[in-house]
Amino acid sequence: MKEYIENVIAPRIKGDGGWVEFVSYEKGNLLLIFRGECSKCIVLDRCCTWIEQEVKRDLGKDMKVIGRRVRPFFWDVN
Repeated sequence: MKEYIENVIAPRIKGDGGWVEFVSYEKGNLLLIFRGECSKCIVLDRCCTWIEQEVKRDLGKDMKVIGRRVRPFFWDVN
């Protein structure tokens, strides 16, 4: 699953200025961290649903994508 996220999904997301990192895949739950433009995207849920559909189509697996936004550390500096 990690290779699929890094090689198939991540390049598509980078095209929009964001990036995604694989964290874990356990018991049908895929945990991903979203950074860059994704960290402030208001439609991240749609992206997670899209990833679920892509995985089902390409790998034949049903899963739930859990996305966490992580802002760059320098956004917290005043």
